[in-house]
Amino acid sequence: MELFTQLVDKVSGIIWNSILLYLLVGTGILFTVRTRFVQIRKFREGLKRMFGSFKLNGENAGKDGMSSFQALTTAIAAQVGTGNIAGCATALYSGGPGAIFWMWVSAFFGMATNYGEAVLAQKYKTVNSQGEVTGGPVYYIKARFQGTFGRVMAAFFSLAIIFALGFTGNMVQANSIGQAFHTAFGVDPMIVGFLIAAAAAFTFMGGVKRIASLTEKLIPVMAGFYMIGCVIVLIMNHSALLPALESIVVGAFRPQALFGGAAGIGVQKAMRYGVARGLFSNEAGMGSTPHAHAIAKVEKPQDQGVMAIMAVFIDTFVVLNLTALVILTSGQLTPGVEGAPQGTALAQAAFSNTFGSLGSTFVAVCLLFFAFSTIIGWYFFGEVNVKALFGVKATKGYALIVVLFLILGSFLKVQLVWNLSDLFNALMVFPNLIALLSSVGIVAKAARGEDIME
Repeated sequence: MELFTQLVDKVSGIIWNSILLYLLVGTGILFTVRTRFVQIRKFREGLKRMFGSFKLNGENAGKDGMSSFQALTTAIAAQVGTGNIAGCATALYSGGPGAIFWMWVSAFFGMATNYGEAVLAQKYKTVNSQGEVTGGPVYYIKARFQGTFGRVMAAFFSLAIIFALGFTGNMVQANSIGQAFHTAFGVDPMIVGFLIAAAAAFTFMGGVKRIASLTEKLIPVMAGFYMIGCVIVLIMNHSALLPALESIVVGAFRPQALFGGAAGIGVQKAMRYGVARGLFSNEAGMGSTPHAHAIAKVEKPQDQGVMAIMAVFIDTFVVLNLTALVILTSGQLTPGVEGAPQGTALAQAAFSNTFGSLGSTFVAVCLLFFAFSTIIGWYFFGEVNVKALFGVKATKGYALIVVLFLILGSFLKVQLVWNLSDLFNALMVFPNLIALLSSVGIVAKAARGEDIME
């Protein structure tokens, strides 16, 4: 078993660091050029649509689907997870401050990729046998590739995302909550797991409407609470803010100037960890968030495309950036030094530097919100693919398995599960990227404001 765990980890590492890292960024660059920098041209429109559609009661949702704002918050629910705290801290520890610069780069190009995913999800959305609006990569893959090849690729994607997000991914999220609460309050992770599973089961039983209703309320509150905490820390550490920003830029191109090479961090390492962690956090190109954007009730696909741009912006340039600056201004970061705090422990140390003993509590509570929102989003994305593969009746069994995995994940940190989650995350990207690259002309047409629903 240990040998198999190491093998899965090695294969996952090769796929992520040697193949997908370049494919995802390359796709983002291609979409940016072909859409004539849609993430810049349409950014103002995205802001207007986001704040203009801000509602907490879903009154624009209609009988089927979600409102545009609900689709945005459901997408953000999946994107803003433990990666924004633990993932950011890990990137800083492994790649130094310069990793944040490369996160910015990957997110900038990822905004164009996410625009393309949302546009395609809207164009190829459909109504299932239950009269529900549905959509996502499984549908635009089949539409772009007719016949056996398309069906095989779509089925492969569906199976990969069900395992990557619905099962192993949610197990990892529950584990993060359980460990954080055990550290902060000494609570038995199993108790935390049962509470998370019960809350999740209640949400799952309400279907897409309950998921939409929860995310549109939870995400603004969650993000606001975390941002206020970060801003307080940054105000108290204001004298270290400019040096922190400088270290990000210097560390991206001359990391030795910061650490003298003692940490073993070079430009390639900063780039690798920054881009990889950034892509894992904002999920652009991975094929997850299009499931939410597909069922938004909008006039034309481009309308939800600009909302998808905002989702990546909020995830990386707002939430993840705040975490990075809190850590960098705290003085708690010692990149590459064995035994130094990393991951969630580094984030807790950074906040504790300002908040004292409340720092660990603050991080634990935020992780609860972040990870739980991701659980809800990932469950929904998996459910869409369960319906597409096995039919509506299979969703009850799927929900039960997810709930059991949440309980197990809260107290069993099985390394194989973590490694499998990374591997399936990588595998689901390939069919999605193939479909995206074959559709770049359609996305470019949409970005020019032309009708693509012909």
